[in-house]
Amino acid sequence: MSLFADRSAAALVVIDVQNGVAEGAYNLDQVLANINVAVSKARAAGIPVIWVQHSEEQMPIDSEGWQIVSQLDPHADEPHVRKTYSSSFEATNLDDLLKEHKIAHLYICGMQTNNCVRHTTHAALERGYDVTLIKDAHSTTGYTWGGHTIDAENLVNEQNDNFGNCQLPGRKAQTQTAEQLAF
Repeated sequence: MSLFADRSAAALVVIDVQNGVAEGAYNLDQVLANINVAVSKARAAGIPVIWVQHSEEQMPIDSEGWQIVSQLDPHADEPHVRKTYSSSFEATNLDDLLKEHKIAHLYICGMQTNNCVRHTTHAALERGYDVTLIKDAHSTTGYTWGGHTIDAENLVNEQNDNFGNCQLPGRKAQTQTAEQLAF
């Protein structure tokens, strides 16, 4: 149903599950377990797993904070995308990688629900991809800003509610649990 008539494959995109990002995230142990479920199911189905890693001044490439958390096991032959913006598409090779593998449907999980996960899911839809957000396999930390406090659980729930009801012409946006995934 995506906007790509010449593509029909799917990929799992694991966003920013790095030491410097995941620390202190809401429900982290369960989220990591669910990401592992999604990764195992994707590999068993022959679905590519793409690992996205964010870099910024406080978390430079190859630093300890930039590394994928030890609870996950990226394979050496799986693609890695390095990014410096919230969207995994902005100034990266992700779109080219997806085109090369004829990917039309993205399954998304990872860290920073209200930033990198949100921006990537919406950017994917805007570019024509179908997107499934794995609703129990993303997380974030809460924050206080401008005199108000937003807790992480509400950020995760809001993203799941909002994205599950998102519609764009010719594209499908949905949420599923890791257990529900059937590639």
